[in-house]
Amino acid sequence: MTHTHQPNIYHKKALRRLNIIAGQIQGLKRMVETGAYCPEVITQSLSVQESLKGFNSLMLENHLRTHVTEQIASHEIEKVVTELLGIYKLNQKK
Repeated sequence: MTHTHQPNIYHKKALRRLNIIAGQIQGLKRMVETGAYCPEVITQSLSVQESLKGFNSLMLENHLRTHVTEQIASHEIEKVVTELLGIYKLNQKK
């Protein structure tokens, strides 16, 4: 998440969220394997999607607070703009 090898608060939060998401995915898989009622499967799937949105928000916050601030301080404005526009455009494709 950061260029240093020192875990920051975001690193710990991100790993926790990914573990939760992995559990949700496993639960979703079990639901499909056991033939759970479709609306229940869809509800679980939507829950996973919301968890991923939260993960993405955390990653974006980390990027803004760490990499972007470093890049701005280093006058790498074009890199910042290009990266953020890429994320924005990817998000708009939904």
